[in-house]
Amino acid sequence: MWMGFTMTTSYVLFAVLHFILFVLALAVIGLYGTDVDRARKHGVDADSKWVFALVVASLSALTTAVYLIPAVFRSVAVPIWSFIMFVLWIALFGLFGSMYIHEDPEGNGDIQRMKNAVWVDLANALLWLIGTGAALTYWFVHRNHNTRFTGRAQL
Repeated sequence: MWMGFTMTTSYVLFAVLHFILFVLALAVIGLYGTDVDRARKHGVDADSKWVFALVVASLSALTTAVYLIPAVFRSVAVPIWSFIMFVLWIALFGLFGSMYIHEDPEGNGDIQRMKNAVWVDLANALLWLIGTGAALTYWFVHRNHNTRFTGRAQL
């Protein structure tokens, strides 16, 4: 036990955070996927910026699903990959933020949707940063603990 947190408490908090990230990733897929689907229906190639958004959101959703496996929770790869996800989300926020933050929607629902998507991107980035810090802290504190079964093997 470290600072009042047991493995179960840490895992539950970790799972809740990543469930929220999963929901936000699905929201981003819906927000950006609308434009990609519209382009497909009109026979136009999808813009690479929107494809990038869908790839980042899909990687995020897949990662959150993998992170729910308890054995993965203890790996040093978790904070490293979480930081990579943070960087991807910040890049996505910067890309679309520069396009839509200062845009006046003037009643255009599509522009308003994209303005909203930019803030969801930022929320994702910040939550991935929080997750990175939490995973790094957890790994750092527990890296030299012995297993509960034999007491000899290092985790």
